[in-house]
Amino acid sequence: MINLARSLGDLFDTFEREAFRLETLDDYSRSGNTDAFRAFAKGEDKPDDYNAEWLTEVRDYVSSGRRMYRVHVLTRPLTPYLRFELRWGYCTNATAGEEFFILDVTDQPSPLPDSAGDFWLFDSVTPAPMYYAPDGKFLRADVLPDDQAAEFIGYRDTALAHAVPFADWWATHGE
Repeated sequence: MINLARSLGDLFDTFEREAFRLETLDDYSRSGNTDAFRAFAKGEDKPDDYNAEWLTEVRDYVSSGRRMYRVHVLTRPLTPYLRFELRWGYCTNATAGEEFFILDVTDQPSPLPDSAGDFWLFDSVTPAPMYYAPDGKFLRADVLPDDQAAEFIGYRDTALAHAVPFADWWATHGE
């Protein structure tokens, strides 16, 4: 695959086989759907149309034979944001075919270096590191040249080798 895409959005439009995401933060509350997080924090019910656009995209990817999956590195107890992300986000997005894994480092050191950070990796070829402010606000994603993929493939493979399927983890640790 030749990397002609220069933005993260382009990569979602052009990936052919798989899109992998590594998540390492405990709080993304200033990114994405901040209204939904506030509603969750107030104890409101999840709206029926929660994440509808993303669910449609994921269903389209999965039905066309493409895989979307992610690993979240976390510790317990969960932050309020992680309780929201897992209960509303992961449980909902899984219904569209997105796969989730948990690398729980509560009682063990992380097998990943801190430098792994958050990223997307498309088709095991094109890495896109994600950058966030300390308060969880998304700053930017940098699409790197394909020749830099090996490092991110290593992070992905290490994370997956130590992670468990979300459903299994949630059955034991879900709230």
